[in-house]
Amino acid sequence: MRVLIVEDEEVLADAIAEGLRDQALAVDVAYDGAQALYRTSFTDYDVIVLDRDLPEVHGDDVCRQLVAARTTSRIIMLTAAGDVLEKIDGLTLGADDYLAKPFVFDELLARIRALGRRSTPALPPVLERSGIRLDPQCRSVNRDGRPVTLTKKEFSVLEELMRAQGRVVSVEDLLDKAWDENIDPFSNVVRVTMVALRKKLGEPAVIETVTGVGYRL
Repeated sequence: MRVLIVEDEEVLADAIAEGLRDQALAVDVAYDGAQALYRTSFTDYDVIVLDRDLPEVHGDDVCRQLVAARTTSRIIMLTAAGDVLEKIDGLTLGADDYLAKPFVFDELLARIRALGRRSTPALPPVLERSGIRLDPQCRSVNRDGRPVTLTKKEFSVLEELMRAQGRVVSVEDLLDKAWDENIDPFSNVVRVTMVALRKKLGEPAVIETVTGVGYRL
């Protein structure tokens, strides 16, 4: 899942981003509304966590512009005000969810995951394919009953392959979903991760390379 954090309190923004990365999510950060609009102009995010009180371009205006552009991103609005009228205002702008500060990180994570599921076709909470059982909530993987220990990136790549349900996933899509904007698009990191993932999953091999296209499970 690719997430954009839009928050002008840099310490808070970076802390949220680090916490989400620890959960194997790909996260970018924007510290003002103008940066947010710039980033969303060339990256399709699954979920955008959007503070309302932003410099440069107010969070309300960012939300309006994203909705007007028919974004497929799900938007969670953050604000220091938690009264009902504030929540109604945020949802009226087109936001999908609303969370008042201060908040518990685990609640934010749960809301992000819930909205992320809504941005794609509904799938079972636990994914199973080719003898592999992957639980995104518990971050556990088993193959034929054998536990498999994966790094965060290996887990993210396997999750994307399983969510594709047999469709080919391109290298570009894997980079977009499992890594953040700092990754070099010409890097061989996907190939290296795939080698390690195949080794950990064991025989018989279940990840197919589709030459010139991508990978399929």
